[in-house]
Amino acid sequence: MDCNNSQRGSTGALSSSAGSSTANSNPGMHHSLSTPAVGDARPSGTVSPSSRKPGKMLAVRVHMLDDNVTIFQVQAKAMGKVLFEQVCKQLHLLEADYFGLEYSDAHGTKYWLDLQKPISRQLGLSLVDPLLYFCVKFYTPDPGQLEEEYTRYLFCLQVKRDLAQGLMQCNENTAALMASYIVQAECGDYAAEDYPDHTYLSTYKFVPHQDQELEKKIMENHKKHVGQSPAEADLNLLETARRCELYGIKMHPAKDHENVPLNLAVAHMGIIVFQNYMKINTFSWAKIRKISFKRKRFLIKLHPEGYGYYKDTVEFFFEGRNECKNFWKKCVENHGFFRCSSVKNVSRHKTRVLSRGSSFRYSGKTQKEIIEFVRDNYVKRQTFQRSHSFRHSSAHSSASNVHSSTVGNSISAHPLLPLADSQLSVEVSKQSSGYPCSTAASVSASLAGTPSAHRQHSPNVDSLTTKSASRLPGTATSWSTADINTTSGTTATAADPAAPAQGTTPPPQTTSFSTRRIETDDAKKEMLDNSNGLDPNVENNNFYCSTPIKPLNGNISELSLKATNGTYTPPQMDNESIQEYTKEQLMNSINANVTNANINTTTIIADIEGEVKKKPRHSFDKAYYIAKEILMTELTYKKDLDVINVWFRNEVGKEQPEECQILLSLIAPLAQAHGMLVKDLEQRLQGWDTRGGPRAAAGRIADVLLTHLPPLLPIYEEYLDGHMLVLERLDTAFKQNSRFEQLYREFETQKVCYLPLTTFVLKPLHRLLQYQALLQRLLKHYGPNHPDRTDCLTASDTLKDLMVPVSETLEQSENLATLCELQRDIVGFDSLVQPGRKFIRHGCMLKYSRKGYQQRMFFLFSDILLYTSRSQANLQFKVHGHMPLRGVLIEEPDGEIQFNGLIIYGGNRALTVAVSSPEEKDRWKADLQTAIQMARDKGDTKITYLSLKSCSSSDENVDQVGNNNVGTQTKTQAQRSNTTVHVCWHRSTSISMKDTLLAVENQLSGYLLRKFKSTNGWQKLWVVFTSFCLFFYKGCLDEFPLASLPLLGYSVGPPAREDQIGKDFVFKLQYKNHVYFFRVESEYTYNRWMEVISSATQIPRRKPTYLIENTIEILPEK
Repeated sequence: MDCNNSQRGSTGALSSSAGSSTANSNPGMHHSLSTPAVGDARPSGTVSPSSRKPGKMLAVRVHMLDDNVTIFQVQAKAMGKVLFEQVCKQLHLLEADYFGLEYSDAHGTKYWLDLQKPISRQLGLSLVDPLLYFCVKFYTPDPGQLEEEYTRYLFCLQVKRDLAQGLMQCNENTAALMASYIVQAECGDYAAEDYPDHTYLSTYKFVPHQDQELEKKIMENHKKHVGQSPAEADLNLLETARRCELYGIKMHPAKDHENVPLNLAVAHMGIIVFQNYMKINTFSWAKIRKISFKRKRFLIKLHPEGYGYYKDTVEFFFEGRNECKNFWKKCVENHGFFRCSSVKNVSRHKTRVLSRGSSFRYSGKTQKEIIEFVRDNYVKRQTFQRSHSFRHSSAHSSASNVHSSTVGNSISAHPLLPLADSQLSVEVSKQSSGYPCSTAASVSASLAGTPSAHRQHSPNVDSLTTKSASRLPGTATSWSTADINTTSGTTATAADPAAPAQGTTPPPQTTSFSTRRIETDDAKKEMLDNSNGLDPNVENNNFYCSTPIKPLNGNISELSLKATNGTYTPPQMDNESIQEYTKEQLMNSINANVTNANINTTTIIADIEGEVKKKPRHSFDKAYYIAKEILMTELTYKKDLDVINVWFRNEVGKEQPEECQILLSLIAPLAQAHGMLVKDLEQRLQGWDTRGGPRAAAGRIADVLLTHLPPLLPIYEEYLDGHMLVLERLDTAFKQNSRFEQLYREFETQKVCYLPLTTFVLKPLHRLLQYQALLQRLLKHYGPNHPDRTDCLTASDTLKDLMVPVSETLEQSENLATLCELQRDIVGFDSLVQPGRKFIRHGCMLKYSRKGYQQRMFFLFSDILLYTSRSQANLQFKVHGHMPLRGVLIEEPDGEIQFNGLIIYGGNRALTVAVSSPEEKDRWKADLQTAIQMARDKGDTKITYLSLKSCSSSDENVDQVGNNNVGTQTKTQAQRSNTTVHVCWHRSTSISMKDTLLAVENQLSGYLLRKFKSTNGWQKLWVVFTSFCLFFYKGCLDEFPLASLPLLGYSVGPPAREDQIGKDFVFKLQYKNHVYFFRVESEYTYNRWMEVISSATQIPRRKPTYLIENTIEILPEK
């Protein structure tokens, strides 16, 4: 959405920058002509309280973040701004615009105090003993932009409250880490003599369901924070919290046009759609043209170009008009604060006889203005006293445990990464129990006898600080997130009037706490991509709740909606102020595979390295690194086997359907044998390391393989004979058994199943190819007298007899698996899997129609060409038409598209298509010619097609195409969005079966250092490259990835001189403006990563560049 200074009619406009701060002016964007409320017809302005007779005085109670309650005396007709300024004055708060005053109406709906309206006219605010909550209003995505320590301290209090009330979901390890920072800030360094066991933590309430196991984890983390000051612990807490997907997210219940319950939330990046607590969509500010409301309808109007919707308006329904307008106002304020450089205050003090809608606009400072204001007005501040409000009682609170810190240091004096935790490593338990995404009753800490967070001098305002005479006990009700039913109008329970956060409150059911992991598709969350310091995903390890989440409603449909006659058109901000979130952010930045509810992971902060010292160069043994590659890829392979042998076996349970029995019986002996192989490889590498690692004398590794391979060969032969039957049985059961289909789909949504299940079925065949390639590398490296050469040669010969059938069978297996997966992605063409049909290529092209060029996904097989479009609601591809290939002709077009276009003649109609580049055109042309020839050679074999018109179906009546022929594709399921078919759609590229078979031979695992974008630090991650995608883990033992980066369309090569990396063995990945730098430990490892990634990246601008004698050479472009 755009920011500007123009106005349109009498509606007013929101400005982005002061005066001439921007050189380019953009079209004005105005608010909606929304239906006025009854109160909107009344004058909104009042005379300043100082210039009129004293009116009715109100004693307003304000609940502070430290749980103290302060009473302020204000006139009932005073503007909300008067009260807010008094609160900020008492706190001596400089960065005040991050905060606000919140209150609830009789139905529990949360509102922000409108600073431009009289207090007596605030919607839903009771004037009888009014109670408001001072809390964070705008959660900054980068805590480093908070200049004052005191502001960061208040943010920490808000995070503590959100965590304790269950509003910020995370797994147990993440909760323990955040809690440990809280303890470090309040108690100081861990001392064994003071804290002999975890019971010193029982006086705190960190999470709704706190137990001894969690307290032990908190204590272990607390031990690692020795030396951190309270300010450093605060910063670390915020750095960790900001990675949570629900950091700052407040849910608002709504429904889509098919009456499916949803939750809407607004944040710095845009408007987010949740189902229960699973993120299913994000509308970024960059792609929103206008927002409006009309009665209880909330409408988002999108920019028409390339956002992936058939219509440009998305519509949601709230419970009532007040709830709808309330969310609309919050969207206006968030957009103004985060997206605009400045906003122009438009006067609302006028009498309106005929209202054209709400005149509400954000009236405070923008984030950019706050940063500039604080830097211009910064002064060293007095000390403040930290609160212990999260303790159950004050009995354990002593002066010795309270840190007084000086509020005088700018954030610029502190590093922006978590401090003193470079060695922090949190282990992941296989069955770690997490915390629910919210709780039926919020935690209420004792208000009695706890010190307040105040400045040590008296405020000059009429206020009275009071403390609650009683405390509300924290409840221990347990419930499962699977039982949450999101409905409109859900209110907070009476047991917790102090809960300031918005959102739905789950029913207070007492259900057992499940240890089953969340089954969400987090591929929609970008994890590591950031821009200009405002993207929270710089090292975005997002956190997930470990409880099960209710699956997405199978009936949730595409959000295509009707336009409205009025909108709020937000002002535009320049690109330097905030990152533009585009539709490709999902694919182009590293995706959080869990999505934050986030990260199901275990380590919150990966090992951070600063400037790594240069190591002296030695003569390294290449065999050591080959052996290390064998071990690392073996670890990944064993985990892939366990996806079926452990996780899938547990999913199907004791019943073990007949369809699964063959697969499980074949995979079990492989998993057992390779478990022993992993142990022996680890022991050999450990012994190698003790002798000096790569600098040691010649080591041996092939003898370990030779010991294990002969017993493994019969198992592999049996698997080779049976795996095709497994694929066929799985496909048949998926089509015919609805119960099995549901089980299959649910399993693939689990984070541990990071690839399609059919890919895991084929992993044993892939591994045999890898063994052969690795042994050949060893033989090529070994000299004739090397002690390991004989064993290596014997092991290679042992595999030879088996490799011939593997190579012959793998192409058929990959073809069948691909057809099965595409069948589940395509709606409207059931007969895709047929004997003799071969997959050749799929990819994105532009198809010409009466509407112009439109994005279409094409699927080329040996006998037929399908063209489809992707549904935004379920991420499946709906068939528009198909063309049998017998008799098809290809022609080069003339005119503008002669370089990138093709004309495909079939039957009585021609398809005119265009691709992204001449190279892409050549690929399609060659494969089309191959497929046409295969169709001719096939003869008159009859294949059943659907009743689609082969060449006459048009995009204009696509809504009717295939509606009566969907067959088994009746359920709309959320698909994995980082598979090649979806990446090709987003990146306008394609892949072929040849590419897939090449990728099978190029798989790699190992540790990489990923460079942070805003600093010189490096983050150590375990990385797995497979299926054209990088998967990122905190460590090699993690069960599922933190994030993924699909590489189709990326270029790879050494960093350029202007990148100023200054490190050895660094390679650069780039797609458009998305750039990543990764560093490895050796020349061999560098060349291997370059080799395998080069096999997956397309449109290369440079030849793959390898290191020779520790030098970097850039080859010229062709």
